[in-house]
Amino acid sequence: MSAFRDGLFDGKVVFVAGGTSGINLGIAKRFAELGAKVAVVGRNPEKAANAAAEIGHGAIGLSSDVRDYGAIRASMEHIVETFGKMDVVVSGAAGNFLAPALGMSANAFRTVVDIDLNGTFNVFRGCHDLLNDNASLIAITAGQAVNPMAMQAHACAAKAGINQLVRVLAMEWGPNVRVNGISPGPIAGTEGMARLSPEGADRAKHFERIPLKRWGEIDEIAEAAVFLSSESARYVTGTILDVDGGSQLGDASRMDTSKGLSG
Repeated sequence: MSAFRDGLFDGKVVFVAGGTSGINLGIAKRFAELGAKVAVVGRNPEKAANAAAEIGHGAIGLSSDVRDYGAIRASMEHIVETFGKMDVVVSGAAGNFLAPALGMSANAFRTVVDIDLNGTFNVFRGCHDLLNDNASLIAITAGQAVNPMAMQAHACAAKAGINQLVRVLAMEWGPNVRVNGISPGPIAGTEGMARLSPEGADRAKHFERIPLKRWGEIDEIAEAAVFLSSESARYVTGTILDVDGGSQLGDASRMDTSKGLSG
């Protein structure tokens, strides 16, 4: 159940880059349910149209590549002409795969950095003069930004860059624009978990490592995005909000809490 009332974003305009699937589509849906005029952007025109239809509430789906500044800027200008200036901009387009550094081509590394990091810059830089006052910008990052992970050199580098970009833009663009990030943990029903998650007994062991003993839900990330864009977070900027069940804290399965200290 949501903690936010219906109509909270009535009349607001929300733009979600990478909003045709997974976490970003869930975010777009939630804003639409709360009354916002929503636009989603993805590289595939058919997926963009299907996402808009799934979101409903008059949502628009556009096709452009976040790596192409001119294309993403044109999509934003179209949305502003249609709906008006934007109040919330979410940059969530991402690419990832498992590969050791020595098994990864320079082009493969560059592609992920280009989509994730350069794409986030393009989205945020492109929207700046198309925003209403008190706008909320949200980058979708990941735990790899702060926790190195084997087979993820490209994603670690890209997400670390996103975290620092969020902080710098928060410094430069206040007081009328707030810039934050959301760092999801393992989220069920996403393409990333389908590609990277363990199966069977290994999955059960993975749950044990997480303090909350489960994977998260897409709706929980969407609620975090709503919070960061609401009046409740009006003094929050430059923050990376971990929504990960505590998974970045370390391996909870190694803890033995049965031998506590008594006073």
